[in-house]
Amino acid sequence: MSTTLADFVAASSWAEVEAQAHQARRSILNFFATTLGSARDPVVTAAMRTLSPFSGAATATVIGHSERLDALCASFLNAVAANLLDFDDTHPETIIHPAAPVAAPVLALAETRGLSGRDVLTAFILGGEVTCRIGNAVSPHHYARGWHITSTCGIFGAAAACAKLLGLPAEGIANAMGIAASQSAGNVENLPSAAKNVSVGNAARNGLFAALLAQQGYDAAPRAIEGALGWARTMGDEPDLARLLDGLGKTWEIAKNTYKPYPAGIVFHSVIDACLILRERIGRRLAEIEEVTVQGSALLLARGDRAVNNEREARVSIHHCAACGLLLGAAGVAEFTHDTVVRPDVAQFRSKVKAELDPDLPDGAARVSLSLSSGEIFTETVISPRGSPAAPLADRDIEQKLRECVRTGRSDWDADRVIEAVWRLDASDNAAELMQSLRPTPPDDFTRS
Repeated sequence: MSTTLADFVAASSWAEVEAQAHQARRSILNFFATTLGSARDPVVTAAMRTLSPFSGAATATVIGHSERLDALCASFLNAVAANLLDFDDTHPETIIHPAAPVAAPVLALAETRGLSGRDVLTAFILGGEVTCRIGNAVSPHHYARGWHITSTCGIFGAAAACAKLLGLPAEGIANAMGIAASQSAGNVENLPSAAKNVSVGNAARNGLFAALLAQQGYDAAPRAIEGALGWARTMGDEPDLARLLDGLGKTWEIAKNTYKPYPAGIVFHSVIDACLILRERIGRRLAEIEEVTVQGSALLLARGDRAVNNEREARVSIHHCAACGLLLGAAGVAEFTHDTVVRPDVAQFRSKVKAELDPDLPDGAARVSLSLSSGEIFTETVISPRGSPAAPLADRDIEQKLRECVRTGRSDWDADRVIEAVWRLDASDNAAELMQSLRPTPPDDFTRS
């Protein structure tokens, strides 16, 4: 398993991955959008203040700021920011968000070494493939045990991608992934807190660290991932090698990647869509709603039937997502901020919402029923929400998402410049020059944020 993946990464060149380049650019564009959307969030600026005194040479950009830090620190911060709003990309089969842990270290290392845009895209595609295929091999039991799969599997993609950028041979790539196996962590219990984002940041930073150690000759057990006492078995069950290896190099997991229209957990998007449709159906009769019943799979209820005390809990709440769709008529970044979450009318509406299990509904689907004071009942079922593989976001939708994130994230980066740079990434000869062209010249004031 480890050796086969390492051989694949080492042997793959731009020619082998070029057909996936457009989807990779979509993923990276979405990564910039979500990172810029939370660049000035207190969680990000606090982490930046914490790391800045310990940073080495300032060679890598902190996206949304004019400062640079060393590649390890920038990887951590950019991965945290990309994942913070629950607005990042999603691999549907595993619910992994592959760009945050992989794109962050790839861009930081490529900027530090002055590598090309094609190098970036090649490494990103291969790192995403490793992340999602390992996720396939251990799903769904790994996540069900409480491991945060974006973090725990993302580190392997980060390590493989960075080892590829460093030009390591197959043995070195295998060692990087083996070293990553000793650093894989993150738990689902922390999803409603900033601690979740720490593990995503660590996946990015420690994946890069693993590759750098491998470059210096560090080795790892040949079966550190799949061995009898290796990562897969200690953190889940017997890995499914067929799901990991079948079609390797012929079918690509990045082709399955999806992009969110709403900054909330992916399983709540059908709830939001159904509520937006119902809002249109009942017109001006919102005041007549007495009860809202949301039905879904066990996964939906396990993740979202919760009390809401802050904006993080709101992003993984059936009750708040229903309030966004029905009461507010929108589910953008603003609808999940602290000020909106604590509004008395929003809190009161959440109390009208109840969640019920429907084992016949697939994961990611939802049925919403409204009971009005007149006795009427309105019901809407959404199986494939907007942004899903059946209803994907178009390129222009992701561009607009980036523009909105720049505004709501209070970034002084130029959205159109970022969009143009990402679409032309494979034409860039030097990632350092590219990132420099995106950074504003005035210094940021993050120390007072």
